[in-house]
Amino acid sequence: MSPTIAVAHYPEGAGHATRMLAIANALRDRGAEVLLAGGGAGTEFVSLHGYDEFEPTTVDYIDTYQGGSLGQVLTRSVPASARRVSDYVDWLAETDPDALVTDDMFAAMAASRTDVPLYVLKHDVPGLYRDPVERSGARFHTAFQSAVTRKFFYPAVWPPAAIDPDCATRIPPVSLEGDERVREAADVVLVPSHYSEFDRLAVELERRGHDVLDVGGDGWEPVASLLPYIRDADVVVCSGYSTVMDAAVAGTPCVVWPETDEQEAVAEQLARADVEGFAVVDDLLDVLDAVKSPPAATPSENGADAVAETVIDDLAASAVGAASS
Repeated sequence: MSPTIAVAHYPEGAGHATRMLAIANALRDRGAEVLLAGGGAGTEFVSLHGYDEFEPTTVDYIDTYQGGSLGQVLTRSVPASARRVSDYVDWLAETDPDALVTDDMFAAMAASRTDVPLYVLKHDVPGLYRDPVERSGARFHTAFQSAVTRKFFYPAVWPPAAIDPDCATRIPPVSLEGDERVREAADVVLVPSHYSEFDRLAVELERRGHDVLDVGGDGWEPVASLLPYIRDADVVVCSGYSTVMDAAVAGTPCVVWPETDEQEAVAEQLARADVEGFAVVDDLLDVLDAVKSPPAATPSENGADAVAETVIDDLAASAVGAASS
């Protein structure tokens, strides 16, 4: 029988949803029944792919800590985290999936309480944080998830580095595949994160004669996948790691203009290793220069397929072992 696999995404930023959707679709293509959960900023993308997802209590540590204070973390995010774990526990108990694949630490905690076989996808390791509080949090949830998961998938754009987690399974970058475009392509695609905006940049690029597609601009209607647009572009400008992975899979030159602490650390890793196809910038003028002379890039394999194959094969092997014992 085909397995039922739960896929849960973290709610901070749409990128968590799109990369877990890539894995959900890859699992579904291999015959699995897929259940989605996560909520938050990525919910609309989930619905565009035909899933009806479970939405547990939303948490947002970037808003309460980077944009607030430790007091707000303790009074808002920590209680919300406890409720999110509880919501996931109830959902997993009700749906009883054969496995859970997630990039959400709270879903992983719930899986450990309900004995659901767990597979973790994670790139936000302690080495990506300079702030001691954020680094301590990342150290905790990386160690916890490493201890309770069957596989710890680490989608990597850069070559092996000191920040890489122990016992991780390195996979190619994960990107959400899509069908044909539903609107015209552009030579420059701008993909701000949930925490950045590129309105002024779009105006400057258009003034210089570029055809610009601004995913964060007024009038932009979300599409099922950005990958076809990024593949057709001459260059993509982004802040977050999900679009970094999209650009790597597409083989499109990428200019990275980070906003949050984690995004800055990702950019530092790209710059440190001089990763092919990426230029890291600090301000608008640097972006304009990099777009004018973008770095050369070549396509990468999509790690979503590697995750789906590993999970399906591992569950099948476990079923055979249980039947023969």
